[in-house]
Amino acid sequence: MNRLCSILNIEVPILQGGMGNISNAKLTAAISEAGALGTIGAGTRTPDEVERIILETKERTARPFAVNVALSVSTHAKELAEIIVKHEVKAVSLSAGNPAPFIPYFQEHGVKVLAVTASVRQAEKAQAGGADIIVGEGFEAAGLNSPLETTTLALIPQLVDAVQIPVAAAGGIADGRGLAAMLVLGAEGVQMGTRFIATKEAPFSPLYKQRLLEADDHGTMVIGRSVGRVRRVLRNPYAGRVLDNESKGMSLEEYSRQTDEEFHIAGAIDGNENAGYWNSGQITGLIREIPSVKEVINEMKTDFDKAAARLKEINF
Repeated sequence: MNRLCSILNIEVPILQGGMGNISNAKLTAAISEAGALGTIGAGTRTPDEVERIILETKERTARPFAVNVALSVSTHAKELAEIIVKHEVKAVSLSAGNPAPFIPYFQEHGVKVLAVTASVRQAEKAQAGGADIIVGEGFEAAGLNSPLETTTLALIPQLVDAVQIPVAAAGGIADGRGLAAMLVLGAEGVQMGTRFIATKEAPFSPLYKQRLLEADDHGTMVIGRSVGRVRRVLRNPYAGRVLDNESKGMSLEEYSRQTDEEFHIAGAIDGNENAGYWNSGQITGLIREIPSVKEVINEMKTDFDKAAARLKEINF
């Protein structure tokens, strides 16, 4: 058992990405039941909505799970922190903002803190503030992303060299080969989002899953560059219109309105590709089937062992 697994009390070094307002108890619990760390995304939900999902998740699993709070997105960070502590959630993932003001509160109540970062400077500050784990998120990742555009391959070894606490790699990981690659780079685990969307337990639109299966290595696109609010999404008609509007000089205010969580839900839950977008990481070309969560993790173990065996055969 590596440090990441030990800190989080999980069996396999795999974390679920937050997924914002489409996050749900069913998928979160299934991931935790499979030995990984399921995660509830608070998104822009109210504290009452997040509390209901926490309670439902606890009914579905007794294993550890986390809540992700995107600090620059949620207007209820303080209330969410209190709910996380109230219900004895074992871990919290803090992203899209400065985690330092919240870390002492979580430390005081025994909640492990994962800080999602996209640069060495951010990781160093999070470690200094008391974070337990760094999640280094590269530009391959789905959804809201860093305008720095540093790839996972370049980011992870730099983070590992810069901090002493465990690092988990996020962005561009879909199988055991990706897990093995990140461990070779010094990470102690990985975070995945898109791969878990295309699973049997994920209660998302069948069309969303089908489009993931159909997508190739160029299946995603980046919107929001022109306004400094970067998001990686699956190509669809709605996302195409947003990008076209950007080219015509769309303001940040209008872009934020067109990428509000209601359009995320319209795409991912309702399956309307003309009225909503689908967050997706750059690993779309690696998704070829829709297995159960447990099958995903079991296959990752098998692929990891094969990758590790290949490394042992290589001599320099």
